[in-house]
Amino acid sequence: MRFTLPYVVLLAGLLAGCGGASAVKPVEVLDENSGMTLGLLKEPIELLPSGRNPVQVLGKRTTFAYLGPVEWNRSGVFSYGLWIHVAPGNDRQVGDIHADGALTVLLDEGPLVLTPIEPPQPAARDPYRQAVSWGQTAYFDLNVETLRRMAASSKLELDLRGTDGKALSFLPTVDTRAVLTEYVKSRGVTAD
Repeated sequence: MRFTLPYVVLLAGLLAGCGGASAVKPVEVLDENSGMTLGLLKEPIELLPSGRNPVQVLGKRTTFAYLGPVEWNRSGVFSYGLWIHVAPGNDRQVGDIHADGALTVLLDEGPLVLTPIEPPQPAARDPYRQAVSWGQTAYFDLNVETLRRMAASSKLELDLRGTDGKALSFLPTVDTRAVLTEYVKSRGVTAD
């Protein structure tokens, strides 16, 4: 089988284009109803329960969590938040994620207790799509310095307080350091 140079170049270009596609790359979206521009990831970061195989075993569905940073830009006035969605399974009862101290992010330098916030109003659209309609979604306080700390950390875990008071821990399915570093660079909030 013989390939000519133009076909080889075309094939190489197609393969390079496919290889660079990632669901967690940063994007910018205009909320037409509010006029705000949102800086976010194409898809939120998925987190699986630690220490468990996330499959359905004996009729039990596993609880998943998702998180994603959000930058709200209203005419040059920037604010930030951390969007979190918990898709509860029937493996364990999760607590109210809106409650103070219900969620903690564990980074290299230690725990960071998340504080719930209301997103800027009027926000006509959620920045990320919810995994399940019966899940819990909330926004948490995030500033540029904390966002940089999250991007620099090789460890990012999410602890959620269950209804029994014990923590349910989640681990990311992707390298959050690479994803959040790219996000920070795309938003122009690097310390460099």
